[in-house]
Amino acid sequence: MMKAAIFDVDGTILDSVGIWEEAGERYLRAIGKEPEKMLGRILFPMTIEEGAVYIKEYYKLSQDISEIIQGVLGVIKDFYYKKALLKKGAGNFLGKLFDEKIPVAAATSGKREYVEAAFKRLGILPYFSRIFTCSEIGRGKSDPLIYLTAGEYLGEDASDIYVFEDALYALETAKAAGFRTVGVYDRYSAEDTQEIRRLADVFLQDFTYLKDVFF
Repeated sequence: MMKAAIFDVDGTILDSVGIWEEAGERYLRAIGKEPEKMLGRILFPMTIEEGAVYIKEYYKLSQDISEIIQGVLGVIKDFYYKKALLKKGAGNFLGKLFDEKIPVAAATSGKREYVEAAFKRLGILPYFSRIFTCSEIGRGKSDPLIYLTAGEYLGEDASDIYVFEDALYALETAKAAGFRTVGVYDRYSAEDTQEIRRLADVFLQDFTYLKDVFF
């Protein structure tokens, strides 16, 4: 039985990976630079700060890091405040965990302000005990620190905590740190589905079926 849960946000709870894959490209085009192919996939595992450093150095931009960050975030902000939607069944699933008194935390590479705005608009913010961000932790999800910090806050052993992620590299990190892992299908990581199925303790096509293993 699951004693606690840690949820990724983009691609797991929210159908929002696309905006992160496109934001850097849109920003570069707006300042007259042609982005490289697959730039979104390169930037996605990084914190916003790491991504801004990469863009500045790779494209030899004159803008400082803070200006690049603000430009990219400007593309993203409107999406979270007004447009981001829940993945299929996610709201009901989180509500079930809340009703069962299973504590839940979020672990996200995104910006706290935007995640909280989307969660509040969609009515799921009360389901989360706390939101942890890679920027505040100081490490991306190739490092287990965000999961370990969230797990310590939730007060359960890693082996009793399920980490829900759509990205293969993040699942690998969480599993190596001793957490139970749940792979959640997302179209933006569809090419990794077979490997995610192999790696994860549980795989969910969506959240409409509440597997007995969780309760």
